[in-house]
Amino acid sequence: MKGFSRRPLVTALLLSGLLLVGGCMVGPDYQRPPLDMPVAWKEPAATDASFANLDWWDVFADERLDALIREALDNNRDLGVAVSRIEEAAALLRIERANQYPVLNAEAGAGRSSQSRNILPGAETESSYFFNGAAFFEVDLWGKLRRATEAARADLLSSEESARSVTISLVAAVATTYFQLLDLDDRLRISERTLKSREDALAIIRARFEKGTVPELDVNQAEIEAADAQASVASFDRAVRQTENALSVLLGSRPRDIERGSELAQQSLPVEVPAGLPLNLLERRPDIRAAEQQMAAETARIGVARAQRLPSLSLTASFGYASRDLSDLVEGDSESWNVLGNLFAPIFNAGQLKAVEEAQRQSAEQARLGYEQAVLNGLRDVDDSLSGLRTARDEHVARQRQLAAARTAARLSRARYDGGLVSYLEVLDSERSLFQAELLESQTRQQQLSAAVSLYRALGGGWSPADD
Repeated sequence: MKGFSRRPLVTALLLSGLLLVGGCMVGPDYQRPPLDMPVAWKEPAATDASFANLDWWDVFADERLDALIREALDNNRDLGVAVSRIEEAAALLRIERANQYPVLNAEAGAGRSSQSRNILPGAETESSYFFNGAAFFEVDLWGKLRRATEAARADLLSSEESARSVTISLVAAVATTYFQLLDLDDRLRISERTLKSREDALAIIRARFEKGTVPELDVNQAEIEAADAQASVASFDRAVRQTENALSVLLGSRPRDIERGSELAQQSLPVEVPAGLPLNLLERRPDIRAAEQQMAAETARIGVARAQRLPSLSLTASFGYASRDLSDLVEGDSESWNVLGNLFAPIFNAGQLKAVEEAQRQSAEQARLGYEQAVLNGLRDVDDSLSGLRTARDEHVARQRQLAAARTAARLSRARYDGGLVSYLEVLDSERSLFQAELLESQTRQQQLSAAVSLYRALGGGWSPADD
């Protein structure tokens, strides 16, 4: 039996050598565009630490809220879609990276055949056996394949940042909805307590009317106020159920009863909420980082489009054996091979490839503008959140003073009415003011907590799935 030919081995070595030889890289390299960043926030804030660096449970010490957040991170469908997109982008990156390497295929077969003896009287049954190996490799002369890999890698990073953005938004949504639920619980309790108080007052006034000590007008006015409180109970009861359902969906479950932790008044807030320097926002906010990676991907694709206008070189090689007898399959005379180099250069296509490159440049420009807009939105978001937290705190302090005054006024008005010094209208006005003050105090407390959540989200969040 003759020895194997070394020519296929030489061919394989040549292909391997070409694999290591890279051409130039056409197209622009990505650079972050210059940005007009302020040196300080418009809304005053300390800069000695970063609120966004705090873990979630250090900001709001509510174990039940922490459990709900973890449940949402495990089960929320939108977050699941975002994670699936990461896996998709990773697979696409592997595809683009594989394009830089040779494609190797192998094929083997065996068969028997016989022609019709009516046509070929001397035809005999014949056997055939073959084994072939083939390789294809596109030489990356202009960096087209490397630019495509670069773009796919940026797409993967963008998908990861988008998933983190969804994570932070989900955490913020769960917390905000939870605080809204606690606020509605408070307002429902206030309405039920007010209804009970007004029904008791109505019973007393009816008794007085029957004795002839108060006019029927007092009875009618008391009935109006009791009915108003009853309507508030129904309204807040409905809102509680709907908010529980909304929170259930965020948790990735069917509508259910939501277990509460601390009441709204017991929820803690950081005394001071410092913020990092504006430049850190570019490194912290995942939506900004996702937009930047998208811009990098589109910039890399300019090189891909540019390389399509230039000559391309591909190499094809095959080597194999074919024989009618299996015992002779690997004999030298059964050997077959070929090596082919193919150079392709576009000459005239009516400007199509040039238009493709121009279209890609415009896509990159759109991505750049989108990135700059994301930065502007981020700066606005942080300043709005800082302002919202400060004003919510001031508003809550004012509502607390209003509530204290309303309680005193209601107590004094009731005493003056019982003493026959004033009409029932004064009592109604003071109790109506007290009811509204109690509702508003609870609402502004919730708004203050939600404003802290908003600032946490605006600064890029302190939660990562890796913290689980």
